[in-house]
Amino acid sequence: MPHVITQSCCSDGSCVYACPVNCIHPTPDEPGFATAEMLYIDPVACVDCGACVSACPVGAISPDSKLEPAQLPFVELNASFYPARDGKLPPTSKLAPVPEAPVVHRRPGGPLRVAIVGSGPAAMYAADELLTQDGVRVNVFEKLPTPYGLVRAGVAPDHQATKRVTRLFDRIAARPEFTFYLNTEVGAHLSHGELLEHHHAVLYAVGAPDDRRLDVDGIGLPGTATATEVVAWYNGHPEFAGLPVDLSGERVVIVGNGNVALDVARILTTDPDALARTDIADHALAALRSSAVREVVVAARRGPAASAFTLPELIGLTAACDVVLDPADHDRVQADLAGVDAARDPLTRAKLEVLAKLGSSDAPSTRPRIRLAYQLTPHRVLGDSRAEAVAFTVTGSDERVEIDAGLVLTSIGYHGKPIRGLPFDPGAGVVPNRGGRVVDDEDAPVPGSYVAGWIKRGPTGFIGTNKSCAAETVHNLVADYNDGRLPDPVHGTSALHRFVRARQPDLIDAAGWKAIDDDEVARGCGVRPRDKFTSVTEMVGVATNVPAPPMRQRVFAALRR
Repeated sequence: MPHVITQSCCSDGSCVYACPVNCIHPTPDEPGFATAEMLYIDPVACVDCGACVSACPVGAISPDSKLEPAQLPFVELNASFYPARDGKLPPTSKLAPVPEAPVVHRRPGGPLRVAIVGSGPAAMYAADELLTQDGVRVNVFEKLPTPYGLVRAGVAPDHQATKRVTRLFDRIAARPEFTFYLNTEVGAHLSHGELLEHHHAVLYAVGAPDDRRLDVDGIGLPGTATATEVVAWYNGHPEFAGLPVDLSGERVVIVGNGNVALDVARILTTDPDALARTDIADHALAALRSSAVREVVVAARRGPAASAFTLPELIGLTAACDVVLDPADHDRVQADLAGVDAARDPLTRAKLEVLAKLGSSDAPSTRPRIRLAYQLTPHRVLGDSRAEAVAFTVTGSDERVEIDAGLVLTSIGYHGKPIRGLPFDPGAGVVPNRGGRVVDDEDAPVPGSYVAGWIKRGPTGFIGTNKSCAAETVHNLVADYNDGRLPDPVHGTSALHRFVRARQPDLIDAAGWKAIDDDEVARGCGVRPRDKFTSVTEMVGVATNVPAPPMRQRVFAALRR
């Protein structure tokens, strides 16, 4: 009874290190790990010990006998990663080698102090790596009142299993050497230089928060937005709670067909009663209950073989939603199938095989559906006072196609934005760096400055990809500290909290976040995982009403800082 990795895989590699027979690949030290759509368990080598199940932070691994019907395709998918062996057992080994933690050479002046800006996966994995050592203090600064970045505000509400990674992050944040400074914006409340006065190093893990914009006429009309903005809207991000999402039309067009586009299409066509059992924002649920949308068209510039979505996401989509193709796109799928070698490109072949089984858009539909459309290059958004349709050209030709739409969304990627005080590469949308060390225009290291996650490498990979990315940065940061390249901070350890509080009286600490978290869970009444606050004012009110801890505890906390 081999175990199977399913579509909720986060690719952080924890299962790899837990496996006693090295049957999960690709491993973090193998080519392709950083861009792998998921990890795969070898069904022949698996000894059914269950170690990977305990190690997985998102509950993505199950015995093949306990899969839900929608997960059954993953049995074959896991097995297809491994070549035929002519009946021979695969070679096994002991535990995959775990990368050594960076060893901090302690100084007499006090602990290594690191400020991490951002609180998403890259930030939390970096904190985890740093806190494997004694003599380290980590202070995490987040501009929102709540932590964990895209895990809270980006993962779809019907993907609750993926959000389980926050349990790992909670354990990291609970360590005594870790301090949250939430509702505190670096660049507004305090500067990069001021952080360096209180820390040996500042590590930015701020992601790539901006959308790549589609440059066509009409894209700024009312009734146009980005898929990322809609994701933030239905996830209750306080900056997007008031986004005008008009669902009064029968069709939505999404330009781009990556995983985010599929997420949005799925949410817009899912039964609201099912979403009512998730942590979707109340305002979004109300809008979906009154939605008139009958079809979401996910339009791609290229053909089916070049689909940007991952195979696990496609399998999950087709299991949950009514997904169709036009007859012309069915023909395109068949043509691409004829040209793809399963041995050389098994993932693309598998995607095409799933697409080939989709129903036709000509068939009547009794519920809202998703139509995947190919070879459509956006030309302009049509409409006088608001978006009414999208004009496309058939890619590679002069043929024009118009698709009516009451809402037009773009989903063509993310882009980082500049950080005040650091160099920036506007083309790549990243802070220039070498292994996480920030470098200037002459490729010289910028003292005390580091990056991890999407602002380091661009918007690639999955939640767990940030683990190895952050580890590389932390290893280089610790090496610089040990080599004496990071001078001691100007101020002592106890000065930071007073300084930040003076700049931001409404800062939220770990106790404040716990109060928000507890209230949201309680508001869910056991029916929903949580009922999110979407107002910063509300969250600050909840956080500041926390009773002060006993004097003894406050003195201990001050001494620790």
